[in-house]
Amino acid sequence: MSIFSKLSFKDQAFKLREQAVLDATTKLLASKGFDLMTMDDVAGEAGISKPSLYKHFKSKEELATEVMIRLLDGALAFLEEQDGALSARSRLAGLLEWALRVRLEGGLPFLPSSSPQVREMLTKSLRYVSRVYKLHKLLAGIVDAAKLAGELRADLPTDVLLYAYYSRTCDPAVDYMQLYGRYSTDEIVAHMLAMVFDGMAGSGSTDNN
Repeated sequence: MSIFSKLSFKDQAFKLREQAVLDATTKLLASKGFDLMTMDDVAGEAGISKPSLYKHFKSKEELATEVMIRLLDGALAFLEEQDGALSARSRLAGLLEWALRVRLEGGLPFLPSSSPQVREMLTKSLRYVSRVYKLHKLLAGIVDAAKLAGELRADLPTDVLLYAYYSRTCDPAVDYMQLYGRYSTDEIVAHMLAMVFDGMAGSGSTDNN
């Protein structure tokens, strides 16, 4: 029996409404961004009154942080559920596919890494920071294993490979393909994975300049 099922009906309704608010926030962050999103927007998107919204979350900063924590929890859960027999490269490809599908379905919030306000907001949350650290350590271990197995370039530092990997989740090429390329979700995911793990060069390319 899950913890959720042990809650009273009132508490279950509260939790369900909270998830609906986070869903609405995610959608708005993906479409409008943090700076333009307002609490009025969230209340309207979630279909609740503003006073009801404030019973769950006190600010848009708190909302955005909780959305990111939920996303990190999803990524950690995905990694924990992966088949232990998979190669390191397959594990990385699997997580990236998960993240791309979440994004294509509007579930990846847009929080610019260049914004001092957003960085300060997120780093103030111990729950967020602890999850980021855990995920980064797990992925660093997988990248190291992939390098050792010859599945990734061993001449590049692990953190360089990881930052390039992270950036693919917010690559604007995904938006262009979705809006203008007439590609299906499956095709976009396949193309992005090919670009990340196989690159652009053809088999006959010898130019290193």
